[in-house]
Amino acid sequence: MRRGAALVVALAALALPACTSSDHPGTGSPTGSPTSSPTGSSAGSSAGSQGGSHGGPRVVGTVARDLQVPWGIAFLPGGDAVVTERDTKRVLRIDGTTHRVSVIATFADPVDPGAAGESGLLGVAVSPDFATDHLLFFYETTTSGNRIVEATYDGGRLGPLRTVLDGIPAGFIHDGGRLAFGPDGYLYASTGETGDSSLAQDKGSLGGKILRITTDGEAAPGNPFGSPVWSYGHRNVEGLAFDDAGRLWASEFGQDTWDELNLIRPGRDYGWPLVEGKGGTGGLVDPQLVWPTDQASPSGLAWLDGHLWLAALHGARLWRVDVTGARAHDPRAFFVGAYGRLRTVVVAPDGMLWVTTSNRDGRGSPVAGDDRILLVDPT
Repeated sequence: MRRGAALVVALAALALPACTSSDHPGTGSPTGSPTSSPTGSSAGSSAGSQGGSHGGPRVVGTVARDLQVPWGIAFLPGGDAVVTERDTKRVLRIDGTTHRVSVIATFADPVDPGAAGESGLLGVAVSPDFATDHLLFFYETTTSGNRIVEATYDGGRLGPLRTVLDGIPAGFIHDGGRLAFGPDGYLYASTGETGDSSLAQDKGSLGGKILRITTDGEAAPGNPFGSPVWSYGHRNVEGLAFDDAGRLWASEFGQDTWDELNLIRPGRDYGWPLVEGKGGTGGLVDPQLVWPTDQASPSGLAWLDGHLWLAALHGARLWRVDVTGARAHDPRAFFVGAYGRLRTVVVAPDGMLWVTTSNRDGRGSPVAGDDRILLVDPT
């Protein structure tokens, strides 16, 4: 951990086109036949479906288009959004009403998509005390590894970066990167094991973990190991969401067979690489739900009104999962194949969902307008 100035290139609010029309990229229909349910989940069988005439969520517009791998989204007081682009390392501000897009900063040393893989500028979180401290937090890859940084934002430009926590392993794959403030006021961060599975079980490493820290980068009070580590045994977590009871849920990439939805408890071992999916013994925590990897590759995760919403990359769909108490069940799939790879899902202040596509990430098939942020009515 260290603090110090780091270069950020601030740009004069470069305006990009705003988008509000209802459209889709033509890689399938936004309505269509049901899909099969996840296999091996404790929920048993449940019918998947599309939105539209079948009920459920509907894409009602496009917030923004022509973006380049939008990765993190966080909302400012007043409703505007801060969005990160993984490969360009641009930070965007999107007006919550007009959807006008402006560039407020570009981090130094843009990432080469051909060499950087899954690394780059990833998660973003707005300080719970933003009204007084004006702080934004980012998760980014540097030549020395992944780190969490902070910067003040005055509404016009992003200030100099300051390192909050470094020493997080980085790799071509499995960089984690999601940031979220919990109801306890502490910052939670997901990290990946960079393809070195041994890091996940090493409690002395910050790789393959969920971290819980203060805004000064210290281990938060009550952490189980006296370090930033909150839970371990993770392969690559890219989704974090807190429910109304303050419970933390996480979506996690499997390897060849099972992707996971986990309920996170402090100090617990989530099994990687000892087990993929369910079947853990010796104190390992089983996931609440699992999916075949071709139906998920889960990234973003959001909570709204008794449901978890999970964005699937390889699965090219949006999953809705019912939650009763501490039990997740009855997952249903929407928009299967209609918009390509889906990366991030967040709840906007007005209760709508913003869902990003990730078709320009080197693994998708972009069409005109990609990447975009879809406006989804969850009802």
